[in-house]
Amino acid sequence: MNPSTPPRALIAEDEPILAATLAATLRRLWPELDIVGTAPNGVAAVQQALELRPDILFLDIKMPGQTGLDAAQELAEGWDDAGPFPHIVFVTAYDDYAVQAFEQAAVDYVMKPVSDARLARTVERLKARLAPAAGGAAGDGLAGLVEQMRALLPAAAPSEHLTVIRAAVGNVVRMIPVQDVAYFQALDKYVNVASGDGDALIRLSLKDLLPQLDPDQFRQISRGAIVNLRHVASASRDDAGKLTLNLRNRTDKLRVSPLFAHLFRQM
Repeated sequence: MNPSTPPRALIAEDEPILAATLAATLRRLWPELDIVGTAPNGVAAVQQALELRPDILFLDIKMPGQTGLDAAQELAEGWDDAGPFPHIVFVTAYDDYAVQAFEQAAVDYVMKPVSDARLARTVERLKARLAPAAGGAAGDGLAGLVEQMRALLPAAAPSEHLTVIRAAVGNVVRMIPVQDVAYFQALDKYVNVASGDGDALIRLSLKDLLPQLDPDQFRQISRGAIVNLRHVASASRDDAGKLTLNLRNRTDKLRVSPLFAHLFRQM
């Protein structure tokens, strides 16, 4: 990049409001940054990146059609030697088990909802990498990093989702229809299955369970809980802004981690 030329960035985000929020925050924190476009999915992100040749690419990890990880890999494979590969910042709503790994990687990340303080640190890192003295290609080792991060994320959803849960209640194995489950909660080596007929246990981690559930029906709300949206009666916030879900036909109240609160903004 020519030192006299403002850095150029492309944003790939399927939610227009989040894309606009990220762009506005970047313009406030980095007025010199030229945001050259916004892509609504991974396929468009690859096409626009190859055409516009940005210096920086903000990639949402979970997008329809093609994930941000797939887009980064395809872009790396299709990039020629006409210019340096863009610096990629992944945007993610996943919990801190992934964040800890991203922190150690050569690429950066931004958590949803976007924090001004965290994005400011990302801006400083990008400025350092774009400095002429920094040297090196931004794409070095990208394929390996993509594969490392892919391994940290839940596997792709199977073609058929679970319809029945086989869970233990004492010495009895119950067959619980998935639609009857209000929520799943991690308990040491087991997961508690909470339904209208009581609780039961399965010996399966939430990480392995989540890809088997219908994403339109079940949402992760913290590192240790997955809720069935059909069983959520309402959502309330306390004076500190913490979000709690109230369930139908159960007295349980489920706390939503701040990292997943954006999933319930419309409630």
